[in-house]
Amino acid sequence: MDVSIILPIHNAEKWLNDCLKSVADQTFTGKMELSIFNDSSTDSSDEVLETWIPKLKALNIKVVYRKQQHSNPKGVGYAKNQAVDQSTGKFLCFLDADDIMHCNRVQKQYDVAVQKPNSIVGCKFNRVPEGSTERYTQWANNLKPFQLYTQIYTSNGPTIIMPTWFCSRAIFNEVGGFSEAGKGTPEDLLFFFSHLRNGGGVHRIDEDLLTYRYHLQATTFSVSEHTIWNIRVREFEDHILAKWQNFTIWNAGKQGRKLFRSLTSANRLKVTAFCDVDIKKITKGIYIHEESKEIPKPRIPIIHFTEGKPPFIICVKLGMTGGSFESNLTSLHLTEGVDYYHFN
Repeated sequence: MDVSIILPIHNAEKWLNDCLKSVADQTFTGKMELSIFNDSSTDSSDEVLETWIPKLKALNIKVVYRKQQHSNPKGVGYAKNQAVDQSTGKFLCFLDADDIMHCNRVQKQYDVAVQKPNSIVGCKFNRVPEGSTERYTQWANNLKPFQLYTQIYTSNGPTIIMPTWFCSRAIFNEVGGFSEAGKGTPEDLLFFFSHLRNGGGVHRIDEDLLTYRYHLQATTFSVSEHTIWNIRVREFEDHILAKWQNFTIWNAGKQGRKLFRSLTSANRLKVTAFCDVDIKKITKGIYIHEESKEIPKPRIPIIHFTEGKPPFIICVKLGMTGGSFESNLTSLHLTEGVDYYHFN
């Protein structure tokens, strides 16, 4: 089998017809199967599947379907792992039950993944309802190839969004599958970081191949900002700050101070200054870490951004200042991934 489409399901009846039709409409010329794992649905997902399975088989799409009933669903990470384990494809195409593939998605991503077997291959996407998460969509769809690696520490999550992932089974096996810790666990982010630690690559096809649905029942909303924050901080410390002798935090406000407080004591000692454009903060001139148990308490200078020394950790959200932050950053003629990383 060339490609297995991996489809975890939990209470997806309202979206499943559109999703499965997009599987049926694929123009892939190789051998393709659909591997479905139903994790304790209590709606009519099973009935919807029963109407589609013979239609898909009639199109020479092999269907592997298994369901499991528990009072408490085991979570999307578990469901994905089960769907992968029962599949046979050399390549895995991940699909969420509330999303819609464009008819040439599998073919386009397969052709690239064959050439880049060590990379997670993603694509551009559109969101429905139109205009939902507009800033996030612009960010993800317009990252430059090198930024797929440098902007992995932002709050936006993986630079290749999970509903567009396509990769070899070898990548999945090397990572060891998704976390099965259950609801509230960002299994895609943990997998993504693990893949990069293994020396894996990421690649985005610059073509819209997926309709990514926005709704309040999405799994994303079950993961707390606190959980994501702590994972990002630890990953950044282990893989970036471990290489730096000192650095400047760009933003003396709430986010910059929160990052400072979240660092290990060893990394807090590396902070030479906060930089900012806010005259009030700069005039104040110092940030005192009052919660610290150290004596004397850490006192960090607050300076204008033009006086800051790279490398910088940037804690300013992109696209939120009418372009003024981006202009300030550009004026310093720095190199992303060398002189600064975004952590916003």
